Amino acid sequence: MTMRKNLVKINLPGGMVSAGDLYGILDAAEKAGVENVRFGNRQQIIFYVEEAKLEVLKQDLMAADIMFELDADIHPNIISAYAIEDVFYHADWLREGVYKDILDLFDYRPQLKINLVDNNQTFFPFFTGNLNFIASGTSNYWYLYIRFPKTNILYAWPSLVYSEDIPGLSSAIESAIFDNKEQFYDQPAIEGSVLHRLVTAGGNFVVQPVTEALKLPDFKLPYYEGFNRYGSKLWLGIYRRDELFSVTFLKDVCRICLKTRVGQLYTTPWKSIIIKGIELADRDVWDVVLCRHRINVRHASNELNWQVEDLCDYGLELKNYLVRKFNEEDVRTYRLCFAIKTQPKTGLFGSIVIRTQQQHLQGMEPGDERFEVLHTREFNPNSKDYICFRKDVSRQELSASLIELCNLFYEMQGEPELMTGAVYLEEDTAAENEEQPTHQVYQCRNCFTIYDEEQGDALNHIAAGTPFETLAIYNCPTCDAPKADFMPAELETLLMGKA
Repeated sequence: MTMRKNLVKINLPGGMVSAGDLYGILDAAEKAGVENVRFGNRQQIIFYVEEAKLEVLKQDLMAADIMFELDADIHPNIISAYAIEDVFYHADWLREGVYKDILDLFDYRPQLKINLVDNNQTFFPFFTGNLNFIASGTSNYWYLYIRFPKTNILYAWPSLVYSEDIPGLSSAIESAIFDNKEQFYDQPAIEGSVLHRLVTAGGNFVVQPVTEALKLPDFKLPYYEGFNRYGSKLWLGIYRRDELFSVTFLKDVCRICLKTRVGQLYTTPWKSIIIKGIELADRDVWDVVLCRHRINVRHASNELNWQVEDLCDYGLELKNYLVRKFNEEDVRTYRLCFAIKTQPKTGLFGSIVIRTQQQHLQGMEPGDERFEVLHTREFNPNSKDYICFRKDVSRQELSASLIELCNLFYEMQGEPELMTGAVYLEEDTAAENEEQPTHQVYQCRNCFTIYDEEQGDALNHIAAGTPFETLAIYNCPTCDAPKADFMPAELETLLMGKA
């Protein structure tokens, strides 16, 4: 007889959790017989517990004042982009304190998906929430884009929102939407201006006019795994191919964090974790625990740029199958990301989408599977404007269709008029058709870091003017990959995104 299992979901607000709090969650899970946990697309922690052990878990979580949901997802996690601040980019004014101040002001549990992200990064999706707050160039003011629930209808709030007003405004918008579902919830057409009038009539919020349209950077997914240097410290990214993180491994991670004074861990929308602030002297301690648990931290880039629905074994198996096919064909996927959708209206992030055409997948023979392959307009993953590329594609034909679509993307890179998003793409100011001398560099095929002879490598104490070929031993300053992983390339081509 199979024991019934309950799904437990714990939100980690903003994707941030202290090592002590995470240890408490894991300890309670372990006492209830849980061996593995997952991290979701919205930076939450998810695991199953057997019915017989459920009461023990509930008592321990409540005693630790940890909020959780059982077999439900009524209250989506609030996601934030703080996980990557300092390690992938530096925000103009948006720091950890701003995120935490906003999160602390939420005095209710949202039922809408809320995103808090900076406008200069590309690691976190911008419009997968229902309320998408995007930092503006004005300190403590945010753009707001509403994606109405169960739709792809996007409405730009006509004024900038003050940081401290985000929780109150979110509550007012949520109330208005749920009180008027016939107007704003799962409707084919929605008037955003009507919602704006309803909300602003009943609230007093600090606003500033939108004087400059939101302009987002071109999508480039940073390599987010392994040990990486930033300043005088390291950060560590950990990804699991099966999405499963063993409880014993994560407890060891928490112990090291507490021992070495690393205060927090961060979850990401790519179902990975990031640990920042690791001292160089503590690298060996981390290596020991990675070896003890046989944790691999050097996956190929074209495996890291996929979104799969939470707890979807079918989608995960299909992803791993397609990644193997891509590796066999040595397919380039730089500046692309993929989503596998088995359910409607899940809001996944992807420039190329593989959508199942069957409603019921359980028990289906592989030969009967059919897929639709789509891409967003201009291959912009933040767009919700989908274009069908192929329909009625079998599993055997799927990888070939995807490779053909990837090739189409790179062909379009050479035709700027086909990739001209006024909001989403930077303008190309280079002179057209002008012959320019080429400048050879070497690029890491794992994280895309460039070695330029003219610049040298200060982190590895290599002087400017040192030819790459003369380096007997060399390791990537970002991901520590060996010299053999660097490929020759033309700098001009890389800057145009055509390599």
